[in-house]
Parts: sequence; structure tokens; C-alpha cells
Amino acid sequence: MVRLLSFIYPITKKVKSEFNGTLEITWYNGKKHLNTKNANYSYGSLQKILKTGLQKINLSNCNNVLILGFGGGSVIKTLRKDFSYQNTITAIEIDPVVIKIAKEEFNVSKFNNLEIICDDAFKFAEKNDRQFDLIIVDLFIDTEIPSSFYQISFWENIIKACSSKSSILFNASLDSKNDHEIVNIASFLFKNKFQIERLDKVNNTNTLLIAKR
Repeated sequence: MVRLLSFIYPITKKVKSEFNGTLEITWYNGKKHLNTKNANYSYGSLQKILKTGLQKINLSNCNNVLILGFGGGSVIKTLRKDFSYQNTITAIEIDPVVIKIAKEEFNVSKFNNLEIICDDAFKFAEKNDRQFDLIIVDLFIDTEIPSSFYQISFWENIIKACSSKSSILFNASLDSKNDHEIVNIASFLFKNKFQIERLDKVNNTNTLLIAKR
């Protein structure tokens, strides 16, 4: 019934979060979305943006994926259904409320080979000793990326987590004010033997940085 009514008007449930303020679970035109006050977190424009980046990456030889910034898990659905990727996914999400929403509202637990870890992505990267063939970095709080994720020390740890055939997909910014930091990260990755591709105004909004070994 809720799904049918959403074709007439949006239906929203609000949930409080320590990390993200008020989260909104909204049915709209028959689809459920996870939003913050100012941004889509999952199953809307963000899903389209990350799919655009994933289309630039060869997943055929990818054995494991690390997602930093899990949100509601829409990128899992994209990987599994749109790209037929069935291998291991490790997802890091700092907000336990978001993880609960992903499980209860979006049923991400149905996907096999998925490990969800509640942790700060910066701290996880510091202590991580595993390597991954694809690392997706999507670490927005509302419309902003915390400054720590633009620091080169964070990206040094990301490189340590990269396999010899690894690719990185970084959802880097919503506007041009972080352009200097993005250029620095791209330069750092290039010096570490990654090929760099930058996509601006993806879905008319976001900058994506794609790095490949």
C-alpha cells in the first residue's frame, strides 16, 4: 500500500542519528530512498553516480571489494545486479543507525559474501592489513566529506590496502571548493603508479576520481 501511495505523494519516515542528524527513509514513485537533510545517501542519485564510475572499471578479475562509507547499501545492489559481481564485499560504516536501516529497510543481509563492519573508515584504514582489488571511497556526512579523508596520510593507507591489480573509485566532491585537495590526491596516486581519470559533474553534481593500477 505504501509503495502505491508513493506514486501520488512521497511518504517519509524520519530517524535520528548521532552521526548524520535526521535521516529520512522516503518512498517516492514506488522506490525507497535513504536521504539526509540535503543529500541522497542511497537508492537515488548517489546510486546513479557510483554506477557511472563502476562502468569505467573492469570487474571481471576482481576478487574482493572494500567499500568505505556503506550508507544504505545501494552500491551493493549495483554491484550484484547491474555488474553481476558475486565475490567478497567488505563494507565499513561508522553509523550503527545507518547499518540498521540498511538491514531492516533495504534488506542488504540477503546478499551473500558481504561483511559489514561498524567502524570509522579512517581508523579502519590505519589498522587494516588486507588488500583489495577494488576500493570504493564514499565518505560523505550530508553534503560534506570530512577533511581527514582528503589527507595524504589516509591515502597512504588506501594504497597499502590495494592489490597489484587494484582500482579505486573516489566520490570526491559535490562542488569545486575541494578541487585543490582532489588535485593533490590525484597527483599522489599518479606518483604511486596509478592511472588517473577524473569525471566532473556526474549526474550534474559530483566529481569522481578513478585510479587504476
